[in-house]
Amino acid sequence: MTYDVVLTCAVTGAGDTTGKSPHVPVTPKEIADAAIEAARAGASAAHVHARDPETGQGSRDPALFKEIVDRIRESDTDVVINVTAGMGGDWISDPSNPAMPGPGTDMIGPEERLAHIKECLPEICSLDCGTLNFSDTDMIYISTPPTLRRMAALVQEWGVKPELEVFDLGHIRFAKAMVEEGLIDAPPMFQLCLGIPWGADQTVETMAAMKAQLPVGASWASFGIGRGQMPMAAAAVALGGNVRVGLEDNIYLDRGVLATNGQLVTRAREIIERMGGRILTPQEARNKLNLRGADG
Repeated sequence: MTYDVVLTCAVTGAGDTTGKSPHVPVTPKEIADAAIEAARAGASAAHVHARDPETGQGSRDPALFKEIVDRIRESDTDVVINVTAGMGGDWISDPSNPAMPGPGTDMIGPEERLAHIKECLPEICSLDCGTLNFSDTDMIYISTPPTLRRMAALVQEWGVKPELEVFDLGHIRFAKAMVEEGLIDAPPMFQLCLGIPWGADQTVETMAAMKAQLPVGASWASFGIGRGQMPMAAAAVALGGNVRVGLEDNIYLDRGVLATNGQLVTRAREIIERMGGRILTPQEARNKLNLRGADG
């Protein structure tokens, strides 16, 4: 059991959720306000994506990310800023020629994947540690070892902490190799991503198996999606980890009741506190995770 919990709220994501709930933020102002709302509800950190204000689809435009991050930093509310670096790896094969990319493919190199991170220099950025069948379609998310090593080296140079997002045991195996190679500063920070098709299932047994493979001294968190969000939050605390909730992973508070980010943070906080835990303040989270803004 962990008693001091870093609670992250993933406020919007890049998935096709904007038409399913009016609470999913889209514009830079809405996304920044959602991060601030989450922090005021008790979140230690906010994990942010950008969306195209016109279409609502996920965007990797550095200007949009810069506006979001600047708005959060200029607010009167402190929160650890965690920015996605997971876009630019989408491959969708052309049905008429599977050897070629089809409509919707977005494949770029490591420097371009990190352009917005270099621009914003957040405290944390995500690093998706492997390739995955990301749905029941022909879409594959691709992150190759050379790409990941280059991305890890760049964020290390910039002083941004990589959140090592792992969707399966093989991803942990590769992330550990990067730690051993000196590309990841101590303590390494893992996010066990559960329930994403077709990665690791969202069960307590799966979470425990993945936790058992982490390197000694690693900090870790986990999340589930949909109705598994809160059960996986409780399991993460019980197993000694940190927690992520938010509208990126689940849009419901209860059956048929659409949630806000603040409500999901409040629900997670209640679970953590009833289990005897305490949510760390943003500064305490910086200290625990050895982020750039840590005391001392």
